[in-house]
Amino acid sequence: MTGRFRRSMAWLHTWSGLVVGWVLLAIFVTGTASYYRADISRWMRPELAWTEPLTGAELGAAAERATAYLAVHAPKARSWFIGMPQSDKPVLDLFWRTRPGEPPGHVYLDPATGRETQVRDTEGGDFLYRFHFELHMAPLWGRWIVGLCAMIMLVALISGIVTHRRFFGDLFTFRRDKALRRSVLDAHNVGGVLALPFHVMITYTGVVTLATFYMPWGVTAAYRGDAPAFFADAAWITTPRRPANRPAAATPIGAVVERAVTRVAQPLERLTVVNPGDANATVVAVFEEPHGIARSRPHLAFDGVTGAALEARGLDLKPAARTFTVLTGLHEAHFARPALRLLFFLCGVMGSVTIATGIILWSLARLPRPGERPFLGLRLVQALNVGTVTGLPAAMAVYFLANRLLPVDLAGRAEWEIRAFFGGWIVATLFPLARPHRRAWSEGFAAAALLCCAVAAVDILTLPQHPLRRLGGDPLFLWFDAAILALAVLFAVAAHKVARYEAPAPRRRTTVGEQSAFPAAARPRSL
Repeated sequence: MTGRFRRSMAWLHTWSGLVVGWVLLAIFVTGTASYYRADISRWMRPELAWTEPLTGAELGAAAERATAYLAVHAPKARSWFIGMPQSDKPVLDLFWRTRPGEPPGHVYLDPATGRETQVRDTEGGDFLYRFHFELHMAPLWGRWIVGLCAMIMLVALISGIVTHRRFFGDLFTFRRDKALRRSVLDAHNVGGVLALPFHVMITYTGVVTLATFYMPWGVTAAYRGDAPAFFADAAWITTPRRPANRPAAATPIGAVVERAVTRVAQPLERLTVVNPGDANATVVAVFEEPHGIARSRPHLAFDGVTGAALEARGLDLKPAARTFTVLTGLHEAHFARPALRLLFFLCGVMGSVTIATGIILWSLARLPRPGERPFLGLRLVQALNVGTVTGLPAAMAVYFLANRLLPVDLAGRAEWEIRAFFGGWIVATLFPLARPHRRAWSEGFAAAALLCCAVAAVDILTLPQHPLRRLGGDPLFLWFDAAILALAVLFAVAAHKVARYEAPAPRRRTTVGEQSAFPAAARPRSL
């Protein structure tokens, strides 16, 4: 019974991992990169220099300039969204949408003058972050696919634990000089076991963060379909107000901002003006979450006409809401200091290695013997393996290269960067179909290494303020280039190992007079 159960779990582990393995690897890689989402966004907007935080009065004056601009350029918009100046992004980031079907408005303003300022149009690290849970698809479809893959990942984790006979022994076993399949299996086991608590935590919390999206029926029943009331009780938003459809003069928003900053001792992240120019206009001040595991942003709502305080959310959470914010905080790790963030990053890398080696093991176990031709399904799986394991990092490098090489004033520049990402990924996936399998692996790793080197080289050559070209430059660029070059070295080593790999001859006891060669059927299968 025990043997049959373990074999069933092994079958479940193998096929559940293969069916969603490629998607899971993309989710893990982009999610791991998202731990440095803000740093990536800063690197991709080199025009923005680090500045000191603004005072309450300075923030109030900047908000006045933002609303003055929006009153002229977006008077009919239902809502104004104003990203307030931050130390790492010292501009006013204005966004509005007039009506459904029309393109939204988006512009950056200088907070000191209120004039438009040119900042390269890019999604930055936000693209990788959103791809992590939406796959650059419509939110409905993308989030459902990611949620389904995360649930299957939990199944693979549990079945993998049951399958392991030598659970703790695998933690210290890595036989890199053995046969290829054994070495890949050991890498799979070490990566999976060493960071197992992280894998379980990150997968479970990933499902929980979108639980109301996957299972909305409890909210629908408890709140009788009034989803905004639930969101307000969960401290995600303030209570919305319907427009009165009567014009009214707006209160000076600068005074509102100063009062809000005085009340909450956190950096002001953004302002939302709902129904501007209406008698029921509302000004919502959203602050950064306090440092801690619970990820909850304080929200303060003010009457947009009188300036009176309406309500505060996120300052004192109920137990259920706090539990949810703790799970969300564990998943996103915004609370983590540099050392702990690096640990999360390394655990994410181990998770990516575990998934990558898992999908490789499936194809290694089904390699044809010498003289046999691989069947079509195996060739397709092999191409997808190469295209995902080596192609995804190469596509991310192409994304960074596009950020530096595309003209700053190019229309739709952010979309062209994303197209470059997917274009590079498609090429990296189709290329292995035309190459021998081993060469496809070595050439894929080599291409990823060269592209990573190109990112660092182009960064140095195109930025006059780079620390290697000017003393006193932002060290972020130096650290980013060092990290990308470290990845290039790892990919180059992998390319060299694959190109020079020779399967060890099988060991066999022989007598003194027995010198015959191994028969062809006993020879190890080639990569």
